[in-house]
Amino acid sequence: QDGPQRKKRKSEVGEVDKQLDILAIGTAVGSILLYSTVKGELQSKLDGGHDSRVNCVRWHQDNCCLYSCSDDKHIVEWNTQTCKVKCKWKGDTSSVTCLCISPDGKMLLSAGRTIKLWDLETKEVYRHFTGHATSVSSLMFTTVKPMNESKPFDGITGLYFLSGAIHDRLLSVWYIRSDRKEKNAVMSFTVTDEPTFVDLTVSEVKEEPVKLAVVCRDGQLHLFEHILNGYCKKPLTSNCTIQIATPGNDGDSTPKPVPILAAAFCTDKQSLLLVYGNTLQPIIEKVSLNTSEPHICLVRDVQKVLSLKTDAALTKVKTPVVNLDTKVLVPGIPGHSTAVKTPASGKEKKKNKRKPGETEESIEERLGALDIDVSKVKTPGGLPQTDSFAVLLVQGLESNDAEILNKVLNTRKENIVKNTVARMPIHAVIPLLHELTKRLQGNPYSASVMVRWLKSVFTLHASYLSTLPDLIPQLGMLYQLMESRVKTFQKLSRLHGRLFILVAQVAASQTVQDVPEVNQTAKLVYEDDSSEEEGSDDEMIAEKDSDENWDEDEEKEEQSDEQDMTVEKEINGDSDLEPENESEEE
Repeated sequence: QDGPQRKKRKSEVGEVDKQLDILAIGTAVGSILLYSTVKGELQSKLDGGHDSRVNCVRWHQDNCCLYSCSDDKHIVEWNTQTCKVKCKWKGDTSSVTCLCISPDGKMLLSAGRTIKLWDLETKEVYRHFTGHATSVSSLMFTTVKPMNESKPFDGITGLYFLSGAIHDRLLSVWYIRSDRKEKNAVMSFTVTDEPTFVDLTVSEVKEEPVKLAVVCRDGQLHLFEHILNGYCKKPLTSNCTIQIATPGNDGDSTPKPVPILAAAFCTDKQSLLLVYGNTLQPIIEKVSLNTSEPHICLVRDVQKVLSLKTDAALTKVKTPVVNLDTKVLVPGIPGHSTAVKTPASGKEKKKNKRKPGETEESIEERLGALDIDVSKVKTPGGLPQTDSFAVLLVQGLESNDAEILNKVLNTRKENIVKNTVARMPIHAVIPLLHELTKRLQGNPYSASVMVRWLKSVFTLHASYLSTLPDLIPQLGMLYQLMESRVKTFQKLSRLHGRLFILVAQVAASQTVQDVPEVNQTAKLVYEDDSSEEEGSDDEMIAEKDSDENWDEDEEKEEQSDEQDMTVEKEINGDSDLEPENESEEE
């Protein structure tokens, strides 16, 4: 809002101080908010640059210039005075997740998975680097001047920069060469978990080591100290690991770890600012560390510091002072009344006073002493209500009470199982699956019941389970258990079939043996004499006919033989009519 003439009169230091109070915040919808920390209000809003979520915002050394990258694959250069887009270009084929401006302000590093070095004047790629397998989460230059001072410095060649990615336990260091041949990292730092916050001291002199502070997702802080002087094949481990824990003396004897959220080096490059505890109410502490020790555990009583203080005077709720002799009437449902049991004279008082040898009454007995007719508190079908089953199940899972869990989980009725699983709260789904997995490993009889519960849980809560990021480790044991059982199912079914055939054959043979033998001899035989005589006459007639036929057949055969002989003689030329010729031949 100040005019350009007034700005020119200000000194350079004054301009820098003015700019330091503005905080640039990228939003999920693609706009960037400029917030004044001195005034405590929103100064301006940058719109029209990105269509998707802003991943990274970086101020340029020139105060009026701001760079941002987004999931829409573009990098935008903003003019914060006019609140308009100065330049916009495509940074990658996928979303751009991180940016870093070079020390001289002429180059820009951008990264999605691969890392690119851009010339800010021409907006062209100067160098390519292989990058990481996942999205890059941090980029920063580690040196200001090249280690080899013999060659002239062009502002970028010979510098080192650092990169870290999500789900990657290695921080890579890259070297900017004069040629385009080498694209891989020259060295790497290994940590225990995914890095969430990285800070370093920039090496300004040749022999000065780079100090690196890396906060991991597991709440540990790793400190590295290394002179960047070329290629190193083996990943470098941390010089010092820092953890914070509670003292563990207030009732709880075991110390609990306190997560470190962030860490930054102070200007002296020796002491550290640590941010730890709860994200809603973090504790910031300046610590001077002796890095000669490989492991340091700082004991801090976080509970006392983080205990929320409530002013008793602010509450408007007043607790009435009630005399024990007075009778308090509580408003209830109209028309509902319960019989009030008057205490018997002297008997009740004796029960409450226990002798040293007697045991205390159970809750069941105490509930039985109340005048509640259990037979009336049932549904028309005579089944217990599923509301109470769901409550019982949650109570059993929270308290790990085997008796309650047995009572609920041994239910065989499909309708009750479905309604109970449908009415149970979401947070109890994973504990229930763990309990069912434990019971599936036990008795085969219980496994057949537990499968019904598993089926209902997976059908009704599949959408919730699919949203869990750590679902595979949570259900790994259950999956392996079911896989191993299904593998043997085919063999068991074959064995079952063979055994069934054997048993059926044995049973059939026993039934055959058990049947008594039937007597095959006839009890009554009837013989008819007349039929036998008629039969003998018929036989005689048949014999006569056959004899006559036989004679006729013989005569016919003799005649046919004689005819054949005469025919043969005629063919051969032999005839009885020419005896003269025969004598001549003789």
